[in-house]
Amino acid sequence: MKRILLIEDDKALRENTEELLELCGYNVTTASNGRIGIEAAIENLPDIIICDIMMPEVDGYGVLENLSNNEKTKQIPFIFLSAKTEHKEIRKGMDLGADDYLTKPFEEEDLTSAIESRLAKAELIKRMQDDTSKEHGVTENEIQSIHELKNFFDDNGELASFKQGEIIFQEGVRSNKIYLILKGLVKCYSMDSDGKELITSLNKADDFLGFTSFLNNVPYQESATALEAVELAGISKDNLKEILGENNNISLELMELLSQNISNIKAQLLQMAYSSVRRKTAQTLLQFADIMNTNKDEPIKISRNDLASVAGIATESLIRTLSGFKKEGLITIEGRNIQIKELKALQYVN
Repeated sequence: MKRILLIEDDKALRENTEELLELCGYNVTTASNGRIGIEAAIENLPDIIICDIMMPEVDGYGVLENLSNNEKTKQIPFIFLSAKTEHKEIRKGMDLGADDYLTKPFEEEDLTSAIESRLAKAELIKRMQDDTSKEHGVTENEIQSIHELKNFFDDNGELASFKQGEIIFQEGVRSNKIYLILKGLVKCYSMDSDGKELITSLNKADDFLGFTSFLNNVPYQESATALEAVELAGISKDNLKEILGENNNISLELMELLSQNISNIKAQLLQMAYSSVRRKTAQTLLQFADIMNTNKDEPIKISRNDLASVAGIATESLIRTLSGFKKEGLITIEGRNIQIKELKALQYVN
């Protein structure tokens, strides 16, 4: 039975999460603050640690830094659990060595999936290290995880800025770079034979952008435009291939990430094909709110054309549906801004 250390100062959340994880078959130890958590980690050596950030005595960053400097605990997978959602806060945690970052409130499936993924990765890395340790040494400068790869983009990539509405790259243009989004929101889209735009993905800060093929000069299969001010860091495909060739762990993580992206696109296509107009509209609003890290009290600033493109419906149909949602009290509308008033009700629209 895998052992989890849960460090969380909120008693109700700590007890609820502990019960959830125990029902999933894990052996759970809890700590009510960072200082106790550090002591518990060193004493019990859990298989994985889940830790809040804002805590008394020692915050989550302090816990991670302390355990990362301890030979006994530095290899234990570490997941942050926090209400902080800003890119700089996520980047700070990842820079310190965290393996994942879940924001409150979280879904049960998201938490268990993150735990299973990190435990599996830790076991895989251990096996690979055991198999190759006799032949290869790992240097301090090697990039060993997807988060270190993102840091490499951040530190060494060629920086580029785009204003709202500017095209980042166009379908059919030869591609030689892969990008990491440092700031802003990007839509990727294709045009059909009638000139109708279909948004294929929405990409936020900390997402990769521009994967088409690892072969140079292969044309982009879609276009990308900034939905707000965007900052990117790009490296050449040759550089990325060299990094991946030196470390199989990153290749596996990148494959997993790209597979998740494909699954998300498939789910979007199924929604577009089989859902009602009302459900398509509701799910698209929720999707934009999630991608843009928008809570209930903040408006979504997005064009009706983009909303309709993601939903896969005519703009006129979307506008009529939004008017209906407004009359039902689910949303408010002021010009371009849409504010969600009844989040749960939108989730169950049919």
